[in-house]
Amino acid sequence: MSALSVDEFEGRLERYGIERSEEARAVRVGEKETSEQAAIVARYADLFTRPQLEALREAEDAAEGVARESVARLRLECQEGLVTRELAEREDELENALLAARVPWDDGELPLRTAQARLATETDYHRRDALGAGVIAASAALNDERRSLLGARHELERGITGIDAPVARSEAEKGVALRPIADAVDTARVESTQAFEPSRNRWLDRLLGPDRDDVPESAHMAWIRRLSPLEATYTKERSVPVCLATLRAMGFDLESEPGIRTDLEDRPQKAPRACVIATDPPRLVHLITRAQGGVHDYEAFLHEAGHALHYAGCDPALPLAFRRLSRDHALTEIYSFLLDSIAREPAWHAEHFRLADAEARENAEAAAFSNTILFRRYSAKLGFELEFWRRFPTDGGTDAGYEERLTAATGIHYPAANHLADMDAGFYSADYLRAWIRAAQLRAYLRREVGQEWWRLEGTGDLLRDLFREGTRPSTEEIAGRIGFDPLDTAPLVSEMRA
Repeated sequence: MSALSVDEFEGRLERYGIERSEEARAVRVGEKETSEQAAIVARYADLFTRPQLEALREAEDAAEGVARESVARLRLECQEGLVTRELAEREDELENALLAARVPWDDGELPLRTAQARLATETDYHRRDALGAGVIAASAALNDERRSLLGARHELERGITGIDAPVARSEAEKGVALRPIADAVDTARVESTQAFEPSRNRWLDRLLGPDRDDVPESAHMAWIRRLSPLEATYTKERSVPVCLATLRAMGFDLESEPGIRTDLEDRPQKAPRACVIATDPPRLVHLITRAQGGVHDYEAFLHEAGHALHYAGCDPALPLAFRRLSRDHALTEIYSFLLDSIAREPAWHAEHFRLADAEARENAEAAAFSNTILFRRYSAKLGFELEFWRRFPTDGGTDAGYEERLTAATGIHYPAANHLADMDAGFYSADYLRAWIRAAQLRAYLRREVGQEWWRLEGTGDLLRDLFREGTRPSTEEIAGRIGFDPLDTAPLVSEMRA
């Protein structure tokens, strides 16, 4: 079979991406009970062949500048497709096993995803402990298959790329070194620990009650992130209207964006984690949330709105490589982290919930605590994942260090059995952390250039729209340079966490 030209490959890849995205969306939101990604991969098998990969490599070598980067991203998609072609059926089986998994509860059982969602709303501390243990047991029952899939993926990627070490492969794909990122965020975590410890004790007492364990189980994190005792103020019914009003203050009318489709329904098999699926930006971008009450609903909606506005705001004339494809997710996460940080502004709480200044400050501090504990978790998670993958070629992947690192960083107990379910593909943890650093830098820039209340000024919207038009083309490191920061300058982030 002869290889397609670059243009032919790009056109067919676009159709393939649309079909896979829509299938993933249907499963994620609970419209379908089985995943059929393997059938889609089989229909487009001609895209992912060794001759096609070699043709794209040759085209990449012959191109220069922006055109070279565009072809490089197509080549990376072809590499990924070669792996997916081999593993799609097994990945479908794992996804379907997760959908079928049940957690014993009371006199019956709950679908695993329903049980995960209920952890955010179960009011009794000890029942949350018990439900969390059931969730981890049901999920960990699939760890052997997860580990086997990781091994199969490693061998395939090693053969396709010619790069033996998993960390080096990821660095080649992202175009950035991972160890300096881990070092930078580790330092930031240490520098902010003195401020974190008293905040942790105060907020865990308030959120979990005075009879909590000294080191609570991670089963309580959904409850903590939701800031559930504040639910009466931050009702799930108000989350969408308040968030839409917040976006309008910056000049974004999300409801009028023709490319954005929202799914806000609560279905039993709908994944509890909010997301955006950029099926065909800027023409079709799905924003998916599952509101449960509490401040986190508002943060989650604003976070996903950052992704949705970014993808829906890109120039439609851009090639696929700069509308939908990227080397990593760090760029789009900047905009999500920027918008969800609005929940840490006391004046936002005062304006939208008619709170007195003292209560508004208190609730903004609660949101800041929730963000800080999440940053600390991810900084520790990246360190674990780097060690996991460094050892993987020799030990096949173990949980060594997971429980110790995450528990020490957060003061929350993370069981070792969760280490594989907690591992996002492609070092996504590093992308999140790069975005954490960059969003803090961008906030500092906006306060200086737009105003202290950047989050309700249209100048912020004007600046973001200019960035959105570029789609996924720039790296997050390029954005740092544009606003006058070194990519690994964590000073703005540390300053916020200390405050």
